[in-house]
Amino acid sequence: MKREDIAHLATLARIKLTESEQDHLAENITDILGYVSAIGDITATEKPKEIGALYNVMREDVPNHEPGEYTERILAAAPVRKGQYVEVKKILGERK
Repeated sequence: MKREDIAHLATLARIKLTESEQDHLAENITDILGYVSAIGDITATEKPKEIGALYNVMREDVPNHEPGEYTERILAAAPVRKGQYVEVKKILGERK
C-alpha cells in the first residue's frame, strides 16, 4: 500500500499521522491486515464454560434518610470549611 493511500485512510478515519507514521504504516500495513485476516479465520469449536447464573439483586430506590441529615456532621469533620462546602486545595489547572 502506498503512502498516499495511508494518508487517505487517515483522513477518512479523522486521525492525524505524521509523515514518519505514514511511512511506517505503509511498510507494515500488509502484515497488519494479514494478522487481522488470520484472526477472522479462527473458528470456535468449543463453547466457553459458563460460570453459573449471574443476576443483579434489585431493591426499591427509596431514600433511607432525610436530605441533609448528615451534612453538618460531614462538614464538621472537614479540616477547612466554606459555608456549606468543604474547601480543598486546588490540584487541577494549567501545567507549568
